[in-house]
Amino acid sequence: MIPARKQEHHGRFMKIKTRRYYIYYALRLALFLSRLLPLKFLLWAAEGLGRLAFRFAGKYRDTAVFNLDRVFPDRRGSNVKTAERVFVNFVKNGVEWIKLLYMKPSGVSGIIEGVRGKEHLDEVMSGGRGAVVLGFHFGNWELLGVGMKVLGYPGACVVRRIYFEKYDSMIVGMRERFGARVIYRDESPKKMLAELRQGNVLGIVPDQDVDSIDGVFVDFFGKPAHTPTAPVKIASTAGTSIVPVFVVRGDNDKHTIVMEKPIRVPEKIRDKDEIRRYTQQWSDLLEKYAREYPEQWVWVHKRWKTAPPGEGSPPA
Repeated sequence: MIPARKQEHHGRFMKIKTRRYYIYYALRLALFLSRLLPLKFLLWAAEGLGRLAFRFAGKYRDTAVFNLDRVFPDRRGSNVKTAERVFVNFVKNGVEWIKLLYMKPSGVSGIIEGVRGKEHLDEVMSGGRGAVVLGFHFGNWELLGVGMKVLGYPGACVVRRIYFEKYDSMIVGMRERFGARVIYRDESPKKMLAELRQGNVLGIVPDQDVDSIDGVFVDFFGKPAHTPTAPVKIASTAGTSIVPVFVVRGDNDKHTIVMEKPIRVPEKIRDKDEIRRYTQQWSDLLEKYAREYPEQWVWVHKRWKTAPPGEGSPPA
């Protein structure tokens, strides 16, 4: 006879597993329907679907509003609306990404309308040691890999492994369609360094609080935020620079890829304060963009969940 506690755990596990299949097949249906409908219509529908998702999002909605109130206390009257726009942006990201599955590379210009600061990445790439391209969960970040390939930069992106094979293979297939290789975050750093030594770009999206990987606390919106050190360490080891890149959604739902000036990391740095200093530099850039376009960043993430040593857990 199975103990009551184990029965409860087993039941919860099966419930989650079943839900994953439902979501997976719903996504497959969405993929099919997207082939039949024009992008303009899908983006129009995303407005309503995003607002509906916000209404039923529960804890994610609450986290987004809490985070916005925490960093923009003077905007409490409008933060709920901003949080709703975050969900609309999510849904728009999804329909654009799905639509890319059936586009030829030439069709990407219908989504990405321009590139600014390309000379910054070209300068770093000219050194022959590749470049660490820092992306962020901002705008439609999934377009960054597509953009790099279309612009002629070979390379790979570092991603989190999804421990549900159907999801993982589908997402990886979507990411690799335009030629960007995928390296899982839990794979050897040597694989990441090999990309740079071949003179390629290595894409990393490090703007979340992941307490299972090495990080330092930097100032982010005036509060200490646990932040991954991998971008700085990898760039330093490879002897290259970091190029922060933002994919900014415009009012017309077209995107501009903005490449910022390189962060020139010294080779083989080991000092933690030095690592923190360069990590702070790209964190400051992210804060600047999140202030200017608050509806385009992922406020649904508990960015300050890890407390500095000696402090209690933060409220969110």
